[in-house]
Amino acid sequence: MGQRQLQRWHLMKLVEAGKTTLKEAGEKMGVCYRQAKRIKRAIGEKGMKGLVHGNRGRPSTRRLEQTIREKVLALSKERYWDFNDTHFTEKLLEKEGILISREAVRRLRRGAGMGPKRKRRGPKHHKRRERMVQEGWMVLWDGSPHRWFGLKLAPCCLMAAIDDATGKLLAAHFFPFEGSSGYLWLLKTMIRSYGIPMSIYQDRHGALQRNDHHWSLEEELAGRQDPTQAGRALQSLGIRAIAALSPQAKGRVEKLFETLQDRLMAELRLQGIQSIPEANRYLDSIFIKDFNLRFAVDPKESQKAWREVSKNVDLDQIISFCYGSVVGNDNSVRIGGLILDIPPGPARRSYAKAKVEVHQLLDGSWRVYYQGQLIATHASTELKEPVRALKRNQRIKGASAEQWVYLASALPQQSSSTQRI
Repeated sequence: MGQRQLQRWHLMKLVEAGKTTLKEAGEKMGVCYRQAKRIKRAIGEKGMKGLVHGNRGRPSTRRLEQTIREKVLALSKERYWDFNDTHFTEKLLEKEGILISREAVRRLRRGAGMGPKRKRRGPKHHKRRERMVQEGWMVLWDGSPHRWFGLKLAPCCLMAAIDDATGKLLAAHFFPFEGSSGYLWLLKTMIRSYGIPMSIYQDRHGALQRNDHHWSLEEELAGRQDPTQAGRALQSLGIRAIAALSPQAKGRVEKLFETLQDRLMAELRLQGIQSIPEANRYLDSIFIKDFNLRFAVDPKESQKAWREVSKNVDLDQIISFCYGSVVGNDNSVRIGGLILDIPPGPARRSYAKAKVEVHQLLDGSWRVYYQGQLIATHASTELKEPVRALKRNQRIKGASAEQWVYLASALPQQSSSTQRI
């Protein structure tokens, strides 16, 4: 018996000896007079056993059946060994038809010697930033290089964008590495599905922000560096880019990847997915919808801040890789070993010496623009991450200008066929 039962036994003995009244004993035990009479009667009938609750030593009526306990533990050890407690509880209901609480799962696992999937450290103090009040007012995006398909396979990068107001996963895609093509793909997919956001919160990755200290003469006169390929697309669409000064500043997208590394990796392993194309199909068809149903929240204001894309805006042209070039005397443009022939146009027979913009779209195809007018196209080639290089100016001795350069080591040397526009 515990101290409480011993106290009641002692008080009832004092009542029997006539040293105190039953009412006084009840007040000291913290019970009413009628309950004190019941306790006295139980002691008179059963002795000290009358103080012990009748259910002591009996299994609870709410206790899980032994067969269910064994099945849950077996599934936990064999099939769902890399699922956290909450995720495992969801799968028990969805896939196995077992309705059980998350706390019951936790107790079963810990009782069987299975520790938590992640050990949580004490959090540092950071000031919380309130969510935006409207969906589409701010988007956070980032990339997470990781061994998404297990320790035995090579790592890759998951690129994702999340809405700040709702926590909705707007777009996600696996790429070999974090780079410009991934951010441009996220931007194009997000705009086509939802619209143009007001701002994007991002880190200082080299694909998003110029981190070099080289300034061309033109940049010094303008007072700012030319943007990156992704930065150029954001400027053209009127999207404000906000650079975070620390990982905690963009904590919601960091938390997103923490959740994805926990849940998505387990789902990919359960589905037997071990390649980037399969994983991207799974993201688009199942995972993103399920994630938003579970974790997205309602914004404070129902009105959305997404901007519609104007009909005269060519997203393919804006969200692409852009390279400046000069047409040669043979009316062709040479870029990274690739030769693009330019046919005579209706307004100009020859484009020799003309400054043009060469765009590689996200599908790999090429377009050549002169003063905003499309003058030539080219078939698809492999997407390459652009690099920043110096180009010497022969007219001014010692002067140099920086430009984006397309490097392709394995391009065919033959002249490419173009289409007249």
